[in-house]
Formats: sequence, structure tokens, C-alpha cells
Amino acid sequence: MKNIVLYIHGKGGSAAECEHYRSLFPHYEVMGLDYQGSAPWEAGREILDAVNRLKSRYEHIILIANSIGAFFSMHSGIDRIIHQAYFISPIVDMEQLICGMMRWANITEEQLKTAGTISTAYGEDLSWDYLCYVRTHPIRWNVPTEILYGENDDLTSYETIRSFAEEHDAGLTIMADGEHWFHTEEQMQFLDDWIRNNISAW
Repeated sequence: MKNIVLYIHGKGGSAAECEHYRSLFPHYEVMGLDYQGSAPWEAGREILDAVNRLKSRYEHIILIANSIGAFFSMHSGIDRIIHQAYFISPIVDMEQLICGMMRWANITEEQLKTAGTISTAYGEDLSWDYLCYVRTHPIRWNVPTEILYGENDDLTSYETIRSFAEEHDAGLTIMADGEHWFHTEEQMQFLDDWIRNNISAW
């Protein structure tokens, strides 16, 4: 049986980004998933359905997930199916992020609970249902995982990502002066080297 790499994009991304990883996994098939859901219970179901379709056709499934794509993946129930994971700038504490966005927008929990959904000036919709979900569904993740984190990530603090890595026995690589969005030539070279180094480690 063949092996496959499944790529889960972040917000604003697309499945087409998986093309970047073909040269890094020359002996694997590579595919991306264009999920449609914007909440973990929606996107998570799409990811689980996709992985369930793959598991009968491939011996090993490797996951590469970016930003909120990693968060959705960890809420999808696929950790019993996939073999390895690479997380790029993963969102690992959504409650902390949502509460931070509420403070930036000067929105209280009571206001959000009453309204249900509030649109913010910086383009994000805050949802009471979403906040309640992440509070009642803690991350459970038991997959050999490597994490790439940019030193200047403005969505997840170093303390948060370090704590997650320690709790889940995940490898953590930090790019000095890196950002949440890895996109420059230098950043993508760092990302490629990180994957190549960790392929040999596994």
C-alpha cells in the first residue's frame, strides 16, 4: 500500500498549497483538503471524513496542518488514524485567543452571550457557541508531532506553544524573527529544512 501526505490549510488558504510539499515527500502521494466549515465541529467532521476515506487505501497518513487547520485537525478525532503530524504555527489554545480578541474589541462575555455573534472592527466574528465549544472540548492529541513556530507569532505566545509541546511530547522548532504566516523566501526555506530534518528523525 502507498503512503500519503494530507495538507490542511489555515484561514484564507487552500488545498492547492499542498503542491509545495510534493518535492519534500517524493515517495508519497500528496493531497490537500478544501474544507468548508468555519467551526471546529464542522471542519473537524470534514477532516475526519477525508481521513476515513484515505485509511483503507494508504498504509501511512502524514498530516501537515497550518494555523487553525491544526486546531481543526486536533478536534477531528483523527489522532487514532494518522501516523505523524507537522504543525506550522498551530493554534493550540483557542479559548485564550478568543478571549484576547474580545479584549481587543472591548467585548465582555455577557455581551457575547446575549448577542450570540458579534462582528469586530478587525474583521473577525466572535461567537458565544464557539467559545463554549472550546471550553467544553479540550484538545486530546496523541500523535508523534513536530511544531514549527515563528518567534514573532502574534496569535500564540511562546509560553503557550512551549506548554502545549511539553504536554503532548511534541518537538518544537522556533524560527528567530519568524511570523505566524510563513511565506517569505527565507521563511519557506526554513520550513523546508525543518521538514527534511524531521523526516530523517522519524
